Amino acid sequence: MHLVPADRAGHRTIDGHRVCEAIAAIGDTEHVRSWAERFSLLADPGRLALLLALHRAGPLAVSDLAVATGMRDPAVSQALRLLRTAGVVTGDKDGRVVRYRLVDDGMRPLLDECAAADHEEPTAAAG
Repeated sequence: MHLVPADRAGHRTIDGHRVCEAIAAIGDTEHVRSWAERFSLLADPGRLALLLALHRAGPLAVSDLAVATGMRDPAVSQALRLLRTAGVVTGDKDGRVVRYRLVDDGMRPLLDECAAADHEEPTAAAG
């Protein structure tokens, strides 16, 4: 059990080789934390809707995002502020208008999967 950290080496295991495989699969704890934070951003329906809109439609202003998502302008602004702080979106100023766009490439496959799953037909229940 060469991958077990010293602080856990004395713990009893059933399948030591699988424990090592599990530790290898988990990898660096900072990497896990980073992905957990990304998933937490996706956990809010409003933020997820904003990200899906930006991912599919490209740069959009706050008022346009409000119309597209059914959210109010202040709620959109607040969500975008959080997403901007997390480094997921950025705003590009064009005169008095700021258009937001997705900049976190790691989010794109997640959003693609989410959008694809949203448009699939539900499987009919067997009966």
